[in-house]
Amino acid sequence: MGSGSSSYRPKAIYLDIDGRIQKVIFSKYCNSSDIMDLFCIATGLPRNTTISLLTTDDAMVSIDPTMPTNSERTPYKVRPVAIKQVSEKEELIQSVLTQVAEQFSRAFKINELKAEVANHLAALEKRVELEGLKVVEIEKCKSDIKKMREELAARSNRTSCPCKYSFLDNKKLTPHRDVPTYPKMLSCLEHMYHDLGLVRDFSINPITLKRWLLCVHDNYRANPFHNFRHCFCVAQMMYSVIWLCRLQILAQPECNIFSNLQPDGFKQIRQGMITLILATDMARHAEIMDSFKEKMENFDYSNEEHTTLLKMILIKCCDISNEVRPMEVAEPWVDCLLEEYFMQSDREKSEGLPVAPFMDRDKVTKATAQIGFIKFVLIPMFETVTKLFPVVEESMLQPLWESRDRYEELKQLDDARTETKTEGLAGGGADKSREKSRDVKKSEGNAVLH
Repeated sequence: MGSGSSSYRPKAIYLDIDGRIQKVIFSKYCNSSDIMDLFCIATGLPRNTTISLLTTDDAMVSIDPTMPTNSERTPYKVRPVAIKQVSEKEELIQSVLTQVAEQFSRAFKINELKAEVANHLAALEKRVELEGLKVVEIEKCKSDIKKMREELAARSNRTSCPCKYSFLDNKKLTPHRDVPTYPKMLSCLEHMYHDLGLVRDFSINPITLKRWLLCVHDNYRANPFHNFRHCFCVAQMMYSVIWLCRLQILAQPECNIFSNLQPDGFKQIRQGMITLILATDMARHAEIMDSFKEKMENFDYSNEEHTTLLKMILIKCCDISNEVRPMEVAEPWVDCLLEEYFMQSDREKSEGLPVAPFMDRDKVTKATAQIGFIKFVLIPMFETVTKLFPVVEESMLQPLWESRDRYEELKQLDDARTETKTEGLAGGGADKSREKSRDVKKSEGNAVLH
């Protein structure tokens, strides 16, 4: 009833009264008698006068709520037919009935208004509920971040360095990675999306964001190195780069954090993600570095090709940035990476496939692998980024220089141990040769005596 009434418009009829056009409006709740009374009042006739309406071609028109409408150009002519003698009692009854009709009309309008208000209230309550969920999620993220910061502050007060190698006494300690647990990692990632304004700018539902992060976590394989922890470390490093360099940020339906974007915008973001993922392929490292160095001479932030190359370089830096972190955090990741390499090379050997030299456990040591990687891949790439963002030198390039020096020192220790071991083996072989010679001479002397 509400929707039908709210869409109904009163009917307008135009009358020709001695050459003057008179507009008469009535609602659908008026009966024929009410309409005729309106026409009589409009023409100045008594209310009890019986009239007829004629079109421009003298056709009669019925007077009732369904009568056809007309326009100012085609007004109806009013013709009095007879005057009814209405008693005072009948006129009173008609007046009362008119008032009752008006009251019913107002009652119907009030009911319609109540229905509209109820609908608005329901919509507002739903919106408040959604906003409340967002606030709860954001407060939970803030709480998790606060706890994590307190734990990191407590850890920073340690006096001992729990790294795997001690260069003073060569004792091996238990390695561990200074990375939060999975729930805390997910909370940190949520905080990054909120803190960078991504949730606001892309109208991301916080619940959908949580589902998406859980879905990404569940689809990672349990590799020693390339696992969800590595994913978190790359995201964490990119978050740090964005804030440090002051950069501006521009499936499944229940896990689609870009569901509020237009199709063209979603397509553009997806293509950008594919481009950056493929940029982490080390087979393209030299190609991407050469292209970026060419653009560095006249770098233009308004040039899409230039900014795309910059994003590719930054994701590459973050992807292989473990050596930028403190030694007690970075070194266990090297162990995990070598473990993954050795597992692959062992499988390739067992199946008679060629093995990459840097994955062969018989040819690779941690020190030799890291020195080459840091000197020829990491340092040149971060030095190039430093030309655009000088602030990177102290916080990221300096740790790389220190890591290179540390592994060169470790290599010297390894070489010294290997040399000592080789000399020992060589000395032991000479002693055995001399002892064997004495035994031979003794046996020969005994043979002569006998």
